[in-house]
Amino acid sequence: MEGLVYNNGVLVGSIEKDENGHYMFQYDDGYFANKQNPPVSLTLPKTQKEYRSEKMFPFFYGLLSEGINKDIQCRLYKIDENDDFTRLLLTTSHDTIGSITIKPEDDELFRLLY
Repeated sequence: MEGLVYNNGVLVGSIEKDENGHYMFQYDDGYFANKQNPPVSLTLPKTQKEYRSEKMFPFFYGLLSEGINKDIQCRLYKIDENDDFTRLLLTTSHDTIGSITIKPEDDELFRLLY
């Protein structure tokens, strides 16, 4: 599964989780080329290389709800409470803190939810 990352509606790049549970984030070439565009996070400076991690990047993890809101989201979307990546894709397409939103790359999945 892959998510498209936006900053104020402008495509920044993509985030995905592979079959081994590793995470990747990469900036979109157009976003990277525009020197006016800021990095998504200070911990993920703009580069053309792909970022890889065995855990979800802390910046993206910080977009997730906690406590009772997490419980409600997991029940509503029928998500395993330990599946942070699916929760990221299904709950950060709007109403996030700050300017970053993430939408599932699969439009069909997005339409089913909204």
